[in-house]
Amino acid sequence: LLDARDRRLFSAIVAMARSLGLDIAVEGIETPEHLWLARGERCSYAQGYLFSPPMPFGSFVEFLDRKTVISS
Repeated sequence: LLDARDRRLFSAIVAMARSLGLDIAVEGIETPEHLWLARGERCSYAQGYLFSPPMPFGSFVEFLDRKTVISS
């Protein structure tokens, strides 16, 4: 998502999903720039290595519990 063509494609896909009334989940957020683009398009959800590497379900539940405490 770094060059102009990729950004236009991303924006077009988001616009299509939005026109269908869909929530938009962006996968593969690896850099702050990726997150900036997703936020700029007002995407509903994002996931990727910028937040956390993949983990087993039990570790994920613990991760969520820690995040809830931090954000409360």
